[in-house]
Amino acid sequence: MGLATTHHSRRVPDRGSGGTPGSGLRRYVGTMIRVAAVGDLHFGLDSGGSLRPQLESLPEVADALLIAGDLTHDGDPDQAHVVAAEVADLGVPVVAVLGNHDYGLDQEKEIARIVADAGVTVLEGRGVTLEVDGDRLGIAGTKGFVGGWPPYWHAAGEPEVRALLGRTKQLADGLERSLAALDADVRVALLHYSPVEATIANDPPQLWPWLGSYMLADAIDRAGADLTLHGHVHLGIHRGETPGGVPVRNVSQHLLGQPFMLLRLEPERGLIE
Repeated sequence: MGLATTHHSRRVPDRGSGGTPGSGLRRYVGTMIRVAAVGDLHFGLDSGGSLRPQLESLPEVADALLIAGDLTHDGDPDQAHVVAAEVADLGVPVVAVLGNHDYGLDQEKEIARIVADAGVTVLEGRGVTLEVDGDRLGIAGTKGFVGGWPPYWHAAGEPEVRALLGRTKQLADGLERSLAALDADVRVALLHYSPVEATIANDPPQLWPWLGSYMLADAIDRAGADLTLHGHVHLGIHRGETPGGVPVRNVSQHLLGQPFMLLRLEPERGLIE
């Protein structure tokens, strides 16, 4: 876990002064942490310039950019170079996890290296803490994996099934450890696969076991978080929450229809909507 570049955010105004706009709202002066989030970029060799123009003004509206996996179309390192050029020197920290497409050619380590050389912090079973105007935004990340939600699959039977679900548990355990280890005022879990059924509801039910796992939500609830972000589910819905009440947002670009989702968090309050 490391400490990333400091970036200035805006202070929340005092909204409790009598006789002024906002009168009656709670009195609070603190840091508003602004997170831009998107997943499923699926960059090909011809994707250069498709996102960068929309990100040029990012420092004016956000304190960090979080990418929820599938940076590349099929895991080609040359595609990762295109992504790297698109997100380099944005003026805000960029944090990402890889997605299943980034593993497509067994070059995931090279893809992570390429975008890391451009300044992107790539997480898998570890966390990073960003300084935001004196407060700390902690992000723990994992790609996550499959398995669905009971009563779909159970870790019994053939060794192949046990190995598949064992891998999901291994990644969920890494997420739990990295979330719990964060020394931060606000904590975000960044995933590719979904931790909950709610955000995959529009996809065909036969695909659900391949879209995420309850083990990820259990890990988040045990460790605690203020917000969970994921991608991967192109036909899902935006909003859900873990069984323990942690807000979950599906930030797949295919679903958003815009360059990113902007979310606001405050220490001690979490997600503000």
